[in-house]
Amino acid sequence: MPSESFAARQARTVRILAALQRAYPRATCSLEHADPWQLLVATILSAQCTDARVNKVTPLLFKVLPTTQDFAEAPLDKIERLIQSTGFYRNKAKAIQGAAKAIIAHHQGQVPDTMEALTALPGVGRKTANVVLGNAYGKDVGVVVDTHVARISQLLGLTREKHPEKIEQDLMKLVPQEQWTLWPHLLIAHGRAVCVARRPQCGKCPLLKDCPSGPGFLKAKSALPNH
Repeated sequence: MPSESFAARQARTVRILAALQRAYPRATCSLEHADPWQLLVATILSAQCTDARVNKVTPLLFKVLPTTQDFAEAPLDKIERLIQSTGFYRNKAKAIQGAAKAIIAHHQGQVPDTMEALTALPGVGRKTANVVLGNAYGKDVGVVVDTHVARISQLLGLTREKHPEKIEQDLMKLVPQEQWTLWPHLLIAHGRAVCVARRPQCGKCPLLKDCPSGPGFLKAKSALPNH
């Protein structure tokens, strides 16, 4: 079969997006938060940790330390104890406190709303910044690439890249910008419900005809008229 053109891949991406929206109409950010600061903290905690675990930790964390100032002034070991069950808690506590101090010192205590300012904060990379920008500020600046997004985007033949930032660049060319924030939520929902890494349920996948890794793709393509 000839290689797929960019235009064909882009059209396929739009079909995939529509199918995912039908399948997961309630897909949204699964990290519970009340404001941009809480989302920033929760996203830092989510590294190498499940969102479910983070959501169990953050209610007490934000009750004990309700403001950015509280995080900046708290003894580091106090933050560590509160977040210990999320793993890598020493590095996470240091990053969160560093971010709190930087936000107070340079942003009047408010989480910044630009990629440049966010990624200048301790412990904040492009992925974390994208989460905050898209879900707290409604700004579609980039695409969050986590393990689900990377794996499923590769299976769907939307990227051949392995590095998250290169995968993101490929997806930004294919996914309509107004859906950049929604796209990872849809893929995460799909990865948890159907396209599970160790036991994919291809037989009930709504993307079967548009997935090069699925058994229905070549059959569907062979049924199309030649051009």
